[in-house]
Amino acid sequence: QEELVESGGGVVQPGGSLRLSCAAPENIFKAYVMGWYRQAPGKERELVAQISPLGRVKSDDSVEGRFAISRDNTNRTVNLEINDLKPDDAAVYYCNARLFSLVVWGQGTQVTVSS
Repeated sequence: QEELVESGGGVVQPGGSLRLSCAAPENIFKAYVMGWYRQAPGKERELVAQISPLGRVKSDDSVEGRFAISRDNTNRTVNLEINDLKPDDAAVYYCNARLFSLVVWGQGTQVTVSS
């Protein structure tokens, strides 16, 4: 079974920064569109940003300028840099890999924004 492994969540003060990482198997990393979603309590899961195997990026307008997604081809990870964290950014962040109808999810990592 293919597996995505997330890391980097935690408790951060408002205005702080965080870096989430998602490690993927080689066959997934090379071919799938990789992305980060988040789900806050009582809300639907929403796309934050995604990046194609060739590096094409799509981000939600609400995080434009504060979130940055990137690929590390050496370590086969997809990273999400989060800056200027706001209380509304608190959520479980999920790594996602998608290739047509094939979808793989990570287990999620909690991001808490608290002073």
